[in-house]
Amino acid sequence: MKQKISYALGAFGHDIYYGTLSTYFMIFVTKSMFEGAPKATQAKMIALVTTLVVGIRLVEIVFDPIIGGIIDNTRTKWGKFRPWLCIGGTISAVCLAMLFTNFFGLATSNQTLFTILFIIVFIVLDCTYSFKDIAFWSMIPALSENSQERGKIATFARFASSLGANGTTLAVIPIVSFFTLMFTGHTGQAASGWFAFGVIAALIYGVTSWITAFGTKEKNSILRQQNEKTSVKDVFSALAKNDQLMWLALSYLLFAIGNVATTAVLMLYFQYVIGNIAAFSIVGIVSSICGIISVPLFPIITKFISRKYVYIFGILSILIGYLLFNAASSNLVLVVIGLAFFYFPNQLIFLSALMTISDSVEYGQWKNGVRNEAVTLSLRPLLDKIAGALSNGIVGFISVTCGMIGNAQASDITAKGISTFKMYSFYLPGALMIISAVVFLCKIKLTEKKHTEIVKNLEVALGKNS
Repeated sequence: MKQKISYALGAFGHDIYYGTLSTYFMIFVTKSMFEGAPKATQAKMIALVTTLVVGIRLVEIVFDPIIGGIIDNTRTKWGKFRPWLCIGGTISAVCLAMLFTNFFGLATSNQTLFTILFIIVFIVLDCTYSFKDIAFWSMIPALSENSQERGKIATFARFASSLGANGTTLAVIPIVSFFTLMFTGHTGQAASGWFAFGVIAALIYGVTSWITAFGTKEKNSILRQQNEKTSVKDVFSALAKNDQLMWLALSYLLFAIGNVATTAVLMLYFQYVIGNIAAFSIVGIVSSICGIISVPLFPIITKFISRKYVYIFGILSILIGYLLFNAASSNLVLVVIGLAFFYFPNQLIFLSALMTISDSVEYGQWKNGVRNEAVTLSLRPLLDKIAGALSNGIVGFISVTCGMIGNAQASDITAKGISTFKMYSFYLPGALMIISAVVFLCKIKLTEKKHTEIVKNLEVALGKNS
């Protein structure tokens, strides 16, 4: 239980960080980072930062499997994962707090120097976060080799991460508004309020990284007793030869992109389409309640139906949510119902994908003869980071394209702007969700029963060779 709680606390802080970086950082950029500059300059700098963030994150993603290989090759008395939780968690926390500033006024006074410093800080953040992110989620197969026990650990973790992510959505406006009033004496969401929010998120993330490192212990089983070093060639070979992992990657990536394309702009939806930014806290309330209910249901539901069908039914629920968002206009009742359909299956879909990826560690070991824990599990964070990078771009693109920047009001947004917003926020993400469901249904064969058979076969084969 201590291990489950420690891991869950790490997940709580981890998702606060992910949501802060993937969604609210870009809201800060579009609203406050270039406060005081002419509107044309703001649009230009928002576009520049958006391009840099998306570019850096997408380029760095190529190295994630190599980072997984480095972690797999780590040999310390603390194991292979926990040192990276401490190192990566601490450095990336400091960098996150730095991003929620205007870099000592350079954002408006010296844009060239600002750009150079921003690139350095963001690259350091992205690299160190990758080590921590991959190490954290790769620990699950090391904590247990039993698929059901992994499901329990992941359920604890996802319950806590749901509280972290949804709590962030619930708390962001109150926190930013409170510290804005404290520091400036004015209401609203100013740069000083956003900085306080960034510092709070960074502190929670950094502290919980250490809690996980000290509160967990890797299990040394016969399946994990592998002395071979993983080369760069082995890293990409392990991924390419694991067909179930590759199909899962395609399906989950389509889901993740569609998901963040919506969640990243819900604040804009409330502020400019509904015209009621004060009601945005509803998103945090609904998503939190949905997470609290849905996550504990996962191990219960999967006793009766395969996680494959949990994934499919989850996608169908999200599509109903999109239909309600599109029809709601300013009707908050329809919006709330739509949020419930959208958020309730999110955690179930994530857990279905995570358990399939975790089980593909043994699938790859059984098929290819080599066990690659961090390399295999690096794929899930990699996919989320692709989606997160694109969400940064989506917020910047939609904000500028629809005129939702600076001091713009809901009354300033044209009918065309609202149509464009719905196209990129609801219609296209819905299409990606449908394709994701089809791929998962048709191509994923690694069921819970199949994984149990694979583990038994491995134990027999490795027992004979030991």
